[in-house]
Amino acid sequence: MTTTGPSHHTLDDLDRKIVAALQIDGRASWSTIAELCGTTGPTVARRVQQLVNDGVVKVAVMRGAEASDSHEFYFLRLRCGPVMALTVARRIAERPDIRFVTLLTGQYDIIAEAMVPRRPGSYHALVQEIQAIPGVEGVSGELILHVYKVSHDWARELLGLEPAEPTATTKEYAEVRLEEADAAILDSLQVDARASFSDVAKKVGMNESTVRRRFERLLSRQWAHVVTLVQATALGFEAEVQLRVDVEPAQLTEVAGELARRPEVRYLALTLGTNGLVAEVITRHAEQLYTFITDVLAGLPGVTGWTASLELLTVKRGFVETPWWQMEVARIGSSANEPPDACDSSAPRLGQDREPSGADVVS
Repeated sequence: MTTTGPSHHTLDDLDRKIVAALQIDGRASWSTIAELCGTTGPTVARRVQQLVNDGVVKVAVMRGAEASDSHEFYFLRLRCGPVMALTVARRIAERPDIRFVTLLTGQYDIIAEAMVPRRPGSYHALVQEIQAIPGVEGVSGELILHVYKVSHDWARELLGLEPAEPTATTKEYAEVRLEEADAAILDSLQVDARASFSDVAKKVGMNESTVRRRFERLLSRQWAHVVTLVQATALGFEAEVQLRVDVEPAQLTEVAGELARRPEVRYLALTLGTNGLVAEVITRHAEQLYTFITDVLAGLPGVTGWTASLELLTVKRGFVETPWWQMEVARIGSSANEPPDACDSSAPRLGQDREPSGADVVS
């Protein structure tokens, strides 16, 4: 494996299978992962440690974040001034109430997802605070009404496995009420989700069986999730797209059900806005994206139009900062200082003011 940065990190087939297995269960034993990948436990342990050290992979615990009696979620779309998008994304990602941040092509420079208390004026206060960040030129937001799908194991095909069935969703929700001990356990595992229960117990001052029991309870209630963060390009998936879909109101449920069953769709939600459905789509290459747009999306009864933008750099996902984004920024900055014949001066650089290009798919 090379160590030249996540976007240029060459993963062989075994590396990719190991990461795909970690996506299925980030706390699985080395022997279990080895059996899935056709190798040995020591090989898996060594390779995972290298991937983590290189900032290619992070196994983290994300706190459950369904809407509840105390909070709800909003999509935020931001326009930024010239060369300010990256600075703004960094400032937004520092906020503990932000779940997701990515830079992208198209009409908006940044998309973020925010957790907002269900109190009068909370959303308005959030927007004011974000608008006050230097470089922000405009903010628009949409309330997320319902989440149909969140997929953390989107690379199962690398193991020859069929896509997992989308988790059944319901409009009912249970209030997440973490006790202080639960929060301490999650804080410890967010740094390293593969830490042993005995190590976590020492850090939080409990016995191992209590830590294990509490953590398993958090997982069973979906108040916490073990996830493996990795750049899609590292696994051979070239296109990550934010998609907004116009749907006839009477056919929203049917269209959402069809899209949720598609392996290309990593995230799908209904927002209170003119476009209806919001999706994150991931494909191996542009040709596969073209097929998804023309054969799948265009063929769904009730779909009246769509817009889409390519994700350039994801800074935060599931309240966890990605391990590679700062190295990626440093790499781009280094390339920008190289002589013209050493880098492509026509390539877009993060944070630059830009017009929508042919990379944007617009209905």
